[in-house]
Amino acid sequence: MGSRWQRVLAEVGRFLAVGGLATAVAFVLFNLLVHGFNTGHHALLADHVIIAYVVANTVGMVISYRGARNWAFRDRPPRQADGGRLAYVVINVATMSLPIGCLWVSRNLLGLADPFSDNISANVVGLALGLGARFYLFRTFVFRRPVHLPHLSLPHHPHTNPHEVFDTPADGLPLSGTTDRSTSGRVQPPAP
Repeated sequence: MGSRWQRVLAEVGRFLAVGGLATAVAFVLFNLLVHGFNTGHHALLADHVIIAYVVANTVGMVISYRGARNWAFRDRPPRQADGGRLAYVVINVATMSLPIGCLWVSRNLLGLADPFSDNISANVVGLALGLGARFYLFRTFVFRRPVHLPHLSLPHHPHTNPHEVFDTPADGLPLSGTTDRSTSGRVQPPAP
């Protein structure tokens, strides 16, 4: 297996670990808000399952961003001034529509309002759909690998001043001397 695939698999593993932690927090919070874990009290958002899902997953999103930025994609420095936060939020909000849609179908079209149905629709089916989309979108737009252009670097010549640029044709001889970048003046080549 090539180093590129090893790097991708390592990123996938770290991304899944971070996502697993964020999902576990969101899962517990969602069920607490909607079903109350049989605490004997009416759950805070029992009648507002979509709002509960958004609240729980917003908390998960914060955890996910910190883990992704500091660990999962640590070798991909931010390329935006805000560290990719805006793109991260936009992608999360857009992909959150997938599990919300699954939850809405389960609740409103199928009439299923029990904890098992809520969790299968939102936290299994919806999560699987959103996870693949988020990995691709985060990797492509938020945590992009820096561009390395080694083929564009100038070779180092031990006998040249790094501030001089030679105009050279194919035979390697200077055409009209050098340009001194520090003064922007023309410098004549040394006499033979």
